[in-house]
Amino acid sequence: MSELTKLTLTDAMSGLESKSFSSRELTQAFVDAIEASNDTLNAYVVKTPEKALGMADASDERRAAGKAGRLDGAPLGIKDLYCTKGVRTTACSNILDEFTPTYESTVTQNLWDAGAVMLGKLNMDEFAMGSSNETSRFGPPSNPWRRDGSNATLTSGGSSGGSATAVAADMCLAATASDTGGSIRQPAAFTGTVGIKPTYGRASRYGMVAFASSLDQAGPITKNVADAALLSEIMCSHDPKDSTSLSVETPNWLEDVSKGVKGMRIGVPKEYRVDGMPQEIEDLWAQGIKWLQEMGAEIVDVSLPHTKYALPAYYIVAPAEASSNLARYDGMRYGARVQGDNLTSTYEGTRASGFGEEVQRRLLIGTYVLSSGYYDAYYIRAQKVRTRILQDFETVFEDVDALLTPTCPSAAFAYGEKTGDPVQMYLNDIFTVTANLAGLPGISVPAAIDAQGLPLGLQVIGKALDEATCFRVAGAIEEAAGFVAKPSKWW
Repeated sequence: MSELTKLTLTDAMSGLESKSFSSRELTQAFVDAIEASNDTLNAYVVKTPEKALGMADASDERRAAGKAGRLDGAPLGIKDLYCTKGVRTTACSNILDEFTPTYESTVTQNLWDAGAVMLGKLNMDEFAMGSSNETSRFGPPSNPWRRDGSNATLTSGGSSGGSATAVAADMCLAATASDTGGSIRQPAAFTGTVGIKPTYGRASRYGMVAFASSLDQAGPITKNVADAALLSEIMCSHDPKDSTSLSVETPNWLEDVSKGVKGMRIGVPKEYRVDGMPQEIEDLWAQGIKWLQEMGAEIVDVSLPHTKYALPAYYIVAPAEASSNLARYDGMRYGARVQGDNLTSTYEGTRASGFGEEVQRRLLIGTYVLSSGYYDAYYIRAQKVRTRILQDFETVFEDVDALLTPTCPSAAFAYGEKTGDPVQMYLNDIFTVTANLAGLPGISVPAAIDAQGLPLGLQVIGKALDEATCFRVAGAIEEAAGFVAKPSKWW
């Protein structure tokens, strides 16, 4: 396999600028890597090699004419949640069948406008509902990492498992992902990659298949913090087509990565110490605190008292919004249809065969909590809890610049280990859902390898619209950790 695929996004852009190689050469290297690896890793559910090479040739022409954009010639993978004009988009669900959009999502349009190249669409949990990518209609992707001495196939996390696998296995320079309750940060932690969920409203949701509209947010999974900063700058923009899009300028986050943390106050929330958390994660957290102290930051113990209610509140709010959003999939206008004897049986048959088990479970929960007699008891109460969680953050952020926590309560687990117990699966989101409920930015940085040889991540949560501080702290952790481990190639 070509060494070009091992480049980071920022290094690849430097190489293209210095004409060390062309976009066609770079793209061909990734096309070859996908061809060689995807049957085993199952990261891509749609491969677009001809489109990619055509975009690469156009990029080389622009560069020769001195008209190159910030991402010109960079081959990227796109999560199957983003509508891509002329390329099948299914959110990895049977109910969307062979749906091929006639329009482009705002986030992907931003990438193409900056000159990026599309390698294909990436695997994910069906409608982004899952923490292990096991609910995809195309089957799960494989984590390139394995436990020492074991051949068990591990999850690359969810819902953006395909994005995480593709980046970790050098099948793209970087990938788009999305985060509703941790779906960028948890897969990043499981695969030794970097993932950031920006502030809610930073990136447009136009053209993204909706799961929970008040929680969903676009973001990247990349090989390092600088790449995450660069790609976030391009993906984020104000968009009049999205009513929740914030009319704010996107700063130059790439400059913030190397600014350091001297003089910052970093909070450590006591509620993130949970029963049964592996000692290795406790130790890594302590190590992260020590690194930041050594680099000039002040550590402050803080309390977020309503954190314990975050997971139950999330699993009321998210299914409720999903129940509303997914009502549109009825077999009438697009996607799959199971013809019944009448309109009602057509609806029932289409939705029963089109939605997978986990999606059906969440739709039933969501419909129940929104139903007459239960709306006040569940949905309204969950929204009040959500407000309390936001107020906890606002109080703490009066005194500190950012928070440091673990990203996940464990390293990657094997497929099948938690599938039988949905609650165990939902607990994977315990450290990440609070940022979604409060609309705050959060970034996961790989920081260590555990005793079984698997990557572990640390999470930085920042103030609303203060991604700059997240990148500063993440850059400092990356520098201190010196994490350069890669999975041993078995695929």
